[in-house]
Order: sequence, then structure tokens, then C-alpha cells
Amino acid sequence: MNGSIRITLIIVGLALIFTSSKLNAQQNDNIRRSLFADEKALKIGDAVTIFISEDIRADNAATTTESSATDVGAGVNLNPGGSPTNIDLGVNSDNAFRGRGQSTRSEQFRARLSARVINIDENGNLQIEGTRSTKINNESQKITITGTVRPADIRSDNSVFSYNISDLTLIYEGDGNITKAQEPGLITKFLRILF
Repeated sequence: MNGSIRITLIIVGLALIFTSSKLNAQQNDNIRRSLFADEKALKIGDAVTIFISEDIRADNAATTTESSATDVGAGVNLNPGGSPTNIDLGVNSDNAFRGRGQSTRSEQFRARLSARVINIDENGNLQIEGTRSTKINNESQKITITGTVRPADIRSDNSVFSYNISDLTLIYEGDGNITKAQEPGLITKFLRILF
């Protein structure tokens, strides 16, 4: 076998090995991106859509009733020498107190944003972090969310509801003319500090 045939066989063999590894990588990628498989966040850097749906309601009620009554009475009836003498003493005291308090608070927060997987804990749960900032007409709004998601809670469309996120930290901040108009003035703030 001459040298040119050997070189040709070596080149053909290397080409087959390279093509085979390339086909395997493409096949694995196709399996991962199959039409029949769900595309879910599974590794660090993957994105997941968060549906923020928070309904918070708190009701507090208290009723207090106090009552006290005091009655003191005394009577003296003396008849010295046939003249009638009557002394009557009486003290009445009545105290009553009734108090009632009620507090109701209700909040709703709806939003949607994407978050990234920043870490995977030893149980396979995904630690996520996401931020969305918008500025419209000098009104800035920023939503920040962090927490831990179980892979089983991620739906087939690669989304998860906020109530399925454990250790959830949700921060909503706003800044602008409307926000400043809702804040109390300097005098009110000063009086709140004093009283």
C-alpha cells in the first residue's frame, strides 16, 4: 500500500470521526429541543417566566367591655325620748367601659417578568433572580424578585407562579412625580417624628 492511499484513508477516517461526533452533538441538541419535549429552565443561566399573583388580606378585630358597680348603704334609727331620728347614708358608683377596634387591609399585585437561574442547590431546586425596570413620562418603576423554585413547579410553558416560589423576596419601587405627590410634606414628616 503506497503512501498516498494511506494518507487518503487517514483523512477519510478523521472525516468520519469528526462527522460522527458532529452528528451526535446535533442529535443530542435535537432531542433536547424536541417538538414533543417541554423547554424548561434546568441549568444556571436559563430563563424562566414569573407570573406575580399576590393577594394579601388581613383582618383584625377586637372588642373590650369592662363594667364595675359599687353600692354602700347605711341606716340609723334612734328614738331617744320618744323623738324619731332617722339617718340614712347611701353611696352608688357605676363604671362602664366599652371599646371596639377593627382593621382591614387588602392588597393585590399582578405582574409578569423573566428571571434567571443563578444557582442550583443540593436538592436540585433552582435559585432565581430577576429585575424589570421601566421609565415612562419620568415615572420609574422597578420590580425585583428572588427566591427558590422546584423544577416540578415550572409549568410546560416555562413559567411559574409567584406563590410557588419559596423564600420569595418581592420588591416594588416607584419614583417620579406621582410618587412624590403621594408622599406627605416636610411639616407632616417632622410632626410624625415628634409625635
